[in-house]
Amino acid sequence: MQGALQLLYPPQCISCAAPVQSDFGLCADCWRDTPFIAGLVCDQCGMPLPGQDAGERALCDDCMTIARPWDRGRAALMYQANGRNLVLALKHGDRMDLARPAAAWMMRAAQPILRPGMLVVPVPLHWMRLFRRRYNQAALLSRLIARAAGLEHCPDAVSRKRSTGNQDGKSRDARFANLAGAFGVPKAREARLRDRDVLLVDDVMTSGATFAAATEALLAAGARSVSVLGLARVAKDG
Repeated sequence: MQGALQLLYPPQCISCAAPVQSDFGLCADCWRDTPFIAGLVCDQCGMPLPGQDAGERALCDDCMTIARPWDRGRAALMYQANGRNLVLALKHGDRMDLARPAAAWMMRAAQPILRPGMLVVPVPLHWMRLFRRRYNQAALLSRLIARAAGLEHCPDAVSRKRSTGNQDGKSRDARFANLAGAFGVPKAREARLRDRDVLLVDDVMTSGATFAAATEALLAAGARSVSVLGLARVAKDG
């Protein structure tokens, strides 16, 4: 049956629809154009760093100067070239099918920061944006990651208390100011979070303002620690 289906509907590249060997894969050209993160990375934000990975903790310049409320962080790819195209297709193009391969890439990146018994939590959308988009891409990713890792998933552990608008074009300081106090933990979820290590999942990390604000809400509700995982990391200017 599976063979017959593949004859009728042969696997296609998830990015350009060219023929590929297996479902949910990238063709050779799209793979080369997708900037996967590998090697030495910042242990807090996942930014690639120059040098060899010697197994020691390394931090980027930003994470040495900005107080990060979370413990550790990783991302699967850079928000550039085809990486950007894939994120935008998942986020705005109704390409929910991309969540499956994206979650697999994120799982590989997350291996160093996963802990037994972690609670996997997505960064939430405001209800008005969720109504317009119809799905939260972070929740799609976090559900698949929790399932693959054998961890508990809590999609409504954090709520967005107010609409924060679009962060595009804002400076780093403006991003942090805009997100301050934007998240909360419902009373009904506090017991589930108390003394738990949390893996907080989102699609993109730019300045870290969203992750920071959501982390602060989780810690205030009693979480023991928070680590963060993004699908893509935006490179800083310069």
